[in-house]
Amino acid sequence: MGEEENTQHPNSNPTPNSNPGPNPNPDPSQAPGAQSAAVTLETEKEAGTDMARASTSLAPKPSWFTPKRLLAIFCVINLINYIDRGAIASNGVNGSARTCSESGVCTPGSGIQGEFDMTNFEDGVISSAFMVGLLVASPIFASTAKSVNPFRLIGIGLTVWTVAVTFCGFSFNFWSIAVARMLVGVGEASFISLAAPFIDDNAPVTQRIAWLGAFYMCIPTGVAVGYVYGGLISTFGWRWAFWVEALLMLPFAVLGFVMKPLQLKGFGPAEASQPLTAVDDGSEDQGSDLSTRGVVGDESSKSLRFGALTTFGKDMQLLLLNKVYVVNVLGYIAYNFVIGAYSYWGPKAGYNIYHMSNADYMFGGVTAICGVFGSIAGGLVLDRMNSTLPNAFKLLSVATLLGAAFCFAAFCFHSLYAFLALFAIGELLVFATQAPVNFVCLHCVKPSLRPLSMAISTVSIHIFGDVPSSPLVGLLQDRINNWRVTALTLTSILFVAGTIWVIGIFMPAVDRYNEDAEHPAPVVDKSNSTPLLTEKMAEPA
Repeated sequence: MGEEENTQHPNSNPTPNSNPGPNPNPDPSQAPGAQSAAVTLETEKEAGTDMARASTSLAPKPSWFTPKRLLAIFCVINLINYIDRGAIASNGVNGSARTCSESGVCTPGSGIQGEFDMTNFEDGVISSAFMVGLLVASPIFASTAKSVNPFRLIGIGLTVWTVAVTFCGFSFNFWSIAVARMLVGVGEASFISLAAPFIDDNAPVTQRIAWLGAFYMCIPTGVAVGYVYGGLISTFGWRWAFWVEALLMLPFAVLGFVMKPLQLKGFGPAEASQPLTAVDDGSEDQGSDLSTRGVVGDESSKSLRFGALTTFGKDMQLLLLNKVYVVNVLGYIAYNFVIGAYSYWGPKAGYNIYHMSNADYMFGGVTAICGVFGSIAGGLVLDRMNSTLPNAFKLLSVATLLGAAFCFAAFCFHSLYAFLALFAIGELLVFATQAPVNFVCLHCVKPSLRPLSMAISTVSIHIFGDVPSSPLVGLLQDRINNWRVTALTLTSILFVAGTIWVIGIFMPAVDRYNEDAEHPAPVVDKSNSTPLLTEKMAEPA
């Protein structure tokens, strides 16, 4: 039966318009079946074109960002953030307090400390004031990322940062600059919490830690450049340091609002999370329902707020019960206690211990070089080791313990050249931890918890680390008046950080990067660096 049907002449079933005569060389395209197939294909093609046109018209315009552009811009923003921290710690901007000799002859102070007549303790409080704003705002921005596009939150934060830094230049006493520094911390909070997850999402898989290393390289580099920048711009007055920083950041604040927003892995589109509203069902008696709708709207709003708080509480519980995360952050706290005090008091300690007339430039140069090579090297080494959580802890502990030994030995020498050589090696090792420690924070939790993980990590390392360390070191120095002993006491805490991270090596750890999230993201092959969104889209015919 099937064979007969296959051998039957195409024109054996005549139609009103068919040619009754035989065709010795029939054209397959003229066959009814072929015509039907052609029509079907043409219809499908037209339907596909219409669908493409519809999807093109409905789809948002593509971003011009590629992963490398994203990384470069985030690195520049991070650099400016830490230039600000280095500048306010430099001798040129921070200055020195007024001193009086035994004979009663007083030398006026310089910079912020001299103009506002601050003690070393009050000077340290200015550094901590910045952290207060950072601590309060970081969890807020991280939680808000579930309902507001994270990229827009970065734009909001950078705008606050720009305005606050501008006000630093107009401060008129200790309290005014302290408040301004708090607002600077608020502005930086969104960027610190959300930038690393964006980079981790878009980096090639085989270079993920190296990209994070490049991003965190900007921390020591920015502080170092800030030292030099503060020393150079002091000839125009310390206030200009802040005004120039604000001008540098302004274009990036604007970019956060005008560029098409990106989305993080583990988070659905912000537009999908809309509050429930009453729907018009077409009934005539709608006026009588207005009061009821108002009540429903209020209850819905309260329910949403309560739900957000409940979600935040559950997320916090997950973080605090994650032993790998807790151990990592505890080590990071001890580490940052030392690094924060180093960055703020380093130039002054160098000036007083080794009589460096150009301490800003010396510390800036050493920190910049070691920060760049150390941070990138840490990321590359972990990528070569196979980027797993246990390997990250191995690198963290070894690099920190060796770095602590070199830094401690450096302060024991009275020779400036011996100090610089040993301290440079120590900083190189210590800064190699930047990428691994943040890799652990990102990968020991599921994707939807990464912004909160970074925010709580940031809050913890500051509130227990460099927030108390700067004023405490200042207070210790006020009491003992010996910068060498103060530096050695501070450096010894690095051994505590390394020991805590040793514990992490022996803990069972699971990489949760690809774990299902609330809004699963499509799996994308990132072995090669490809644009975040398709640059070329089908144009309507």
